[in-house]
Amino acid sequence: MIANKKLFFKGFLLLAAFLVVLFAMFMPLFNEGNALNYMDNLYNSISKGSAYYIPGLQEENKAYRNTPVQATLALAGKRQAEETALLFEKSGATVTQTDTGIAVNGDLGAILANCLADSDIMFHNQGAQLREKYGYGERQALFNWWTALNKMDMALKKQEMFKEAKFAGDVNQRAVECAYNFYEITPQKITDKIGIVIFSLVFYVIYTLWFGFSIMFMFEGWGMRLEH
Repeated sequence: MIANKKLFFKGFLLLAAFLVVLFAMFMPLFNEGNALNYMDNLYNSISKGSAYYIPGLQEENKAYRNTPVQATLALAGKRQAEETALLFEKSGATVTQTDTGIAVNGDLGAILANCLADSDIMFHNQGAQLREKYGYGERQALFNWWTALNKMDMALKKQEMFKEAKFAGDVNQRAVECAYNFYEITPQKITDKIGIVIFSLVFYVIYTLWFGFSIMFMFEGWGMRLEH
């Protein structure tokens, strides 16, 4: 039995309205698709706009010019070894293929400079340049850089080149990963979309409370109450 019909139907109407709005949010009302797609793309573009670390890393990399490095990198197979070898050869390094990967002998600064240049190309959504440079897919090229720098990080630590290993890790996280994850996303500044951002945050809070109060009113209308 419903103890308080007025309160119960108040909650029911709130819940019904909540579901109508939820249904509308899944409708393709925007060029990007539905409202959730639109907001996801918006926040991705704003995130990309604040994640451009490459110029700073390029400046830091000057300190590693003429730093000789030798490392053997174990890779997934012959194909990845061949593809990754091209990355280091374009960096001016000498590369020898082994049974499990490649052996690299070169200048750490030059290797990381090439990696940063490739990451910058991808960050600016110009992947065709990498396809032309290496002869295979731009995403795969950046994935190979990510794999190679992870392996190089471990190799440098074994040689007690901890400072160099840390910087290689920074390049991987702040340049390669950002460029790969944000590829084909157009960057925007939060100030350009500040109205939509504020609206979305306020709407999120109100919409959450909306659902909570609708359930609370329905249960109280049923006669269920939380008591201390």
